Amino acid sequence: MLARPGARERGLLPAEAGLAGPRCDHARADRGPRAARGAGGGAAQARAREFRARRARRGGRRRVGRRRGPSPGPRVSRRRCRPGRAPRSPSSPPSSRRLAAVSHAPCIYISAGEPSGDAHAAAVVAALKRRLPGASVEAFGGPDLEAAGAAVLDRMERFSVVGFVEALWKLPAHLRLLARVRLAFRARRYDLVILVDYPGYHLRVAAEAAAAGIPVLYYIAPQMWAWAPGRVRKLAAVRRLAVILPFEEAFFRERGVAATFVGHPLKDRTPPLPRPDARRRLGLDPARPVLGLFPGSRAQEVKRLWPPFRDAAARVLATRRDLQVVVAATPRGRYPAPGAIRLHVGDPLTVFAAADAGLCKSGTTTLEAALADVPMVIAYRLNPVSFAIAIRMLQVPHVGLVNLIAGREVSPELLQGAVTPAGLANAVLPLLDPDSDAARRQREGLGLVRQRLGPPGAADRVAALALELAG
Repeated sequence: MLARPGARERGLLPAEAGLAGPRCDHARADRGPRAARGAGGGAAQARAREFRARRARRGGRRRVGRRRGPSPGPRVSRRRCRPGRAPRSPSSPPSSRRLAAVSHAPCIYISAGEPSGDAHAAAVVAALKRRLPGASVEAFGGPDLEAAGAAVLDRMERFSVVGFVEALWKLPAHLRLLARVRLAFRARRYDLVILVDYPGYHLRVAAEAAAAGIPVLYYIAPQMWAWAPGRVRKLAAVRRLAVILPFEEAFFRERGVAATFVGHPLKDRTPPLPRPDARRRLGLDPARPVLGLFPGSRAQEVKRLWPPFRDAAARVLATRRDLQVVVAATPRGRYPAPGAIRLHVGDPLTVFAAADAGLCKSGTTTLEAALADVPMVIAYRLNPVSFAIAIRMLQVPHVGLVNLIAGREVSPELLQGAVTPAGLANAVLPLLDPDSDAARRQREGLGLVRQRLGPPGAADRVAALALELAG
């Protein structure tokens, strides 16, 4: 990466120069020229000495006073400015005009620390660009944000983790990133900061943005209702909270947070293919039943859930000879000894569309299964230390989102030590028969979940909130 001009003189790393340097044209125009810094101080002293020497050669002091006659340019205020800001020129527009200019072309920083957040953030950026094509967006994110037109300053791929212990391994990298972001916020170049999910890092970013006077919109709220209701006070730096689960709005509003339910972004996805078409696309027999395996997209999730999912599928295959099994795989995932299991690397929605039932990791995957009307068994497995911490902090009766939204157990949940091949196989076998009581009851509950997730258009609603906050 090449450093920006002036980065070396200011002692910044290339990545820091990219964050610290003024990149938004409207910000430069509104805030006037930057004050001289760093090495410029030595040059100024040299010029002063040269001026005094010339004055002495001319025969002594000259009276310094106001110029007579017309001034060659506007008079600039000599008032001391705050650190990081230059004095405003009299030619700068008044504050009301500057706010009007910002409202037409805001500069927005959006941050997403993992693949799912990257996709949701990209949808918001696309909605912003439709509403206001001149908006400038810079980001911490990945390929989806980049494709949506955001300038990605830091890549998210090396930061994503799951669990309390795992997060400690990435802490130094997160602290370095936070320092660079703090530098950018103090330059006051952004009209709005949008944070998407990823609370362990983003709550700190929100505090830094608020300290710099930048409004914060938080999209996809931290699951404080599950782990620590008392931590809601950490959202004090957030101007507006856009929530995607129907019960979250009341929870946060009761605790003084300005929360708005915008619907769930999964509702904006393309409807799934008809089941026969999805099976043909996967190279499966349309007439035979299909079991889908969904161990997740993160390497840690796949490492912990793939072996029991694979062995459970082998047990089910021993009972149901006509069964076809396919796993929703990721390009970087490792799936050793798949045997008769077909690996599909690509869109997991095709696997959902083809499946009669599924083994699903907890989280958003369960909502994807609900939208595809696929009965499922939910599995939750962490590092043993992380699980011991999590189970002590858990404040809700269920882990699966479908069960939390329905307010009852719609899908069976197997946690940690219960995630065994035998337990998974016994729980999923009845669901493969669409006429069984277990499958029928679960489909009724999934219908209720789909209804409560709200109408499509979540990204558009978030974009509207963003432009309102940006001024």
